[in-house]
Formats: sequence, C-alpha cells, structure tokens
Amino acid sequence: MALYQTKDLDDGSRLAIWQITESEAELKALCSVPSDELEEISYIKSESLRKQKLAVRALLDTMFEEKVYLSHHDNGKPYIENNATNISITHTDRYVAVILNDNDEVGIDCESLSRDFSVVEKKALSEEEIEDLDDEKRNEQLAIYWCAKEAIFKVMSQHNVDFAEQIEIDEFRVRGEGELDATFTGKDDFERELELNYITFDGHVLVWCVDK
Repeated sequence: MALYQTKDLDDGSRLAIWQITESEAELKALCSVPSDELEEISYIKSESLRKQKLAVRALLDTMFEEKVYLSHHDNGKPYIENNATNISITHTDRYVAVILNDNDEVGIDCESLSRDFSVVEKKALSEEEIEDLDDEKRNEQLAIYWCAKEAIFKVMSQHNVDFAEQIEIDEFRVRGEGELDATFTGKDDFERELELNYITFDGHVLVWCVDK
C-alpha cells in the first residue's frame, strides 16, 4: 500500500496523498469499487488514468471506515453519496490526493514539476502576477499559480471562470511549503477572500484551499 502522507489540518480538513506504485491489478485488489464504477473505469483507454481512478478509490478506503459511493455533479464536482462531507480530488501519473472537510467547501490540485508551465503565463495570469514572477524559479512558481487557481475554481464551482481576470493570487516567493492569499471575483462583482496552502514534494506541487 502506497499511502504517501496524511495531514489533519488546523481548519478541520483531512488531507491524504497516495503514491501510485502498484500495477492496475494490484490496485483493484486493494480497493473496494462498486461494480458500476469499475465498469466505467474499464472503458477508459489510458492505463495511467485507470490506475489514477483506482488509486483514488484505494485512498478513500483508507480515509473512511465504511464503503463510500463516489459520484459527480453535472459540473464534474465530486461528492460522496452516503456521506455529507465535502470532498475534492486531484491526480497525476504518480500521485493522487484527496481533501475532506465536514463543514466547508474545499479544492485541491496537484501537478508534476516536470511539465512546462510557460503556457500558464499567457493563459491564466494577470499582468500584475506576471510582473511578480521570479526568473530563477519561474516554472515552479507558474505551477503553484496554476494549482492555486484550479483549487479556487473547484471551491467556487462556477462556470466559465476567467483565471486571469477573476482569480488573483497575491505576490509570493517559492518555498518548500507556504501560504497564499487570493481573491475571487464573480461575474456580478462579488468578491471572496481566500487562503491557500501549498507544499512541494518529489517533483510535484500540491495546493489546497478551504472556503472558511
């Protein structure tokens, strides 16, 4: 079993990370997946993505005592049919992560730092955020920006969000772990101040947000 890390956070959230080291067959043996969900997974052409889905299931089995039934709203937001806790999920080729909170909306995102995030600068950053970039750690900083904006997008659960215009991350410097302050602006000029946390580990960055 490749449970990589668990955290009980000060805000009452539970965070867990799974490192995918198993074969697809081993993951199937490790987790309890409802038959209809297992059938859906079997139709996925990518073996990597099938393993990611199964690893999410294996991770959920470590976080809940009872068998849980995972489903998704029409907008893709996950929820557990037989448990009222709020959940957010992220996965890469090598890691999956889940955050739970009984009271507040949550969002989480993880990316491999082996990716080139230069497109994020043009696609998702404001002029002010671009000016704040550190040339020495540019790709890592762009990865954190992207994960932070994805986590906020998952928390707010709104359609057609302009990451550059509607999600603003305050200036920060890249460290092994840290906190981020952000502002989400809705289409009706509604504003929400948000706090996020991030960690870097094993060539990955993970960011999570709790809407307190």
